[in-house]
Amino acid sequence: MAVSDAELTVGVTGAVATVTIRNPGRRNAMTPAMWRRLPVLLDGLEADPAVRALVLTGADGAFCAGADLGDLDELLDANGDAGIAVAAEERLAAFAKPTVAAVQGPCVGGGCLLAVACDLRIVAPDARFGVPPARLGLVYPAPTTRRLTRLVGPSTAKFLLFTAELIDAERALRVGLADEVADDLTGRVAAITAAIAARSQLSVAAAKEIVDDRAGPARIAWWHRKVRDSGEAREGVAARHERRTPDFPWSPSAAGH
Repeated sequence: MAVSDAELTVGVTGAVATVTIRNPGRRNAMTPAMWRRLPVLLDGLEADPAVRALVLTGADGAFCAGADLGDLDELLDANGDAGIAVAAEERLAAFAKPTVAAVQGPCVGGGCLLAVACDLRIVAPDARFGVPPARLGLVYPAPTTRRLTRLVGPSTAKFLLFTAELIDAERALRVGLADEVADDLTGRVAAITAAIAARSQLSVAAAKEIVDDRAGPARIAWWHRKVRDSGEAREGVAARHERRTPDFPWSPSAAGH
């Protein structure tokens, strides 16, 4: 396989950006170059006012088989919690707009943690999830392990980490690792992201910050002032009374930090 075959590709359709993990022959395993590239792509997409939601997916029937172990030495030298994979996952988790992992096939190791770093995980019936450090003699970084634990709870996180077993889509749904199992994965993800893009972006952005515990009291007060000052709520209520689609005026570029 040529090095150039392993890449992250980006496409934007309407208000939705899609980042696709592509590494033919290795079930879309992430190379060091791909880990480094992801935060750069996310920076650009976050700054694009036309983008209101992000989809992360994999090419050719697989999500991501984790780190490309052909580059194990570089990954082992990456300084644990300060490594390139952690930096990519943290940047994805901090992405200011809603993120959806569209998962089919294997979603393993670093691939699973990328999916966990997204806001939502919509999965195909053939999706399989696993966290295999115990098969490899590795210790996962603390930030990614804790994020998994917050999502699925300590017991399920320990099961995944201790056994390194794969779980199927239905079990992932039961334990909270998946939000929905969809026979038509592409269609369902398109419907969800279209709904997100049509909603008040002020409401969506504030909700994401608050749910992720990234908004302190001053920031929350700022959001409530924006509800009054932006005209967002007036437009939403007027559209409801007039039985029309709202044209919300607020843009994420006005969020400030």
